Amino acid sequence: MSDASISDALQKISSVMVANPEKAHTKGTPATARLVEGLRFEVTGPTGESALTDMPTAMGGGSSAPAPAWLLRAAIASCTASVIAMRAAQIGVHLKTLEATVESEVDQRGMLGLGESVSAAFTTMRLRVRIAAANVAPEDLRALVRWGDAHSPVASTVRDSPVTSVEVEIV
Repeated sequence: MSDASISDALQKISSVMVANPEKAHTKGTPATARLVEGLRFEVTGPTGESALTDMPTAMGGGSSAPAPAWLLRAAIASCTASVIAMRAAQIGVHLKTLEATVESEVDQRGMLGLGESVSAAFTTMRLRVRIAAANVAPEDLRALVRWGDAHSPVASTVRDSPVTSVEVEIV
């Protein structure tokens, strides 16, 4: 899709949401993970979305698919890059290069339950963005990246830690 098409689509949806704020509140498409075998899972959505995950062999998996934590990093990287590209189209910046990489570190003891004081959460995360656009000052590109990071739903969710509930159904 061209920058102009992206900008037009975003203008149309923005106009609808400004006129009808209640239409801005939507539910995300659910993702359901089903055990296939061992630690391999098939994750599906109601309209054909799908992904596979597996744990590394060191953790007892088969290393046959990305680990779930990699999918989280991939979601942050792709969501943030998408928002940067959307904003660039809105403000008339034609990107020649856009690449987002998310790296993280974790103390594996947390996932394995080896110490109550050890969190299973990532201990650090880094977003690295490579970006280029003709006739755009470096400070403007940095501002565009900061804007995209601040407005990325996935990155914002990770930072803001929304209220999460857990429901268990015994079958």
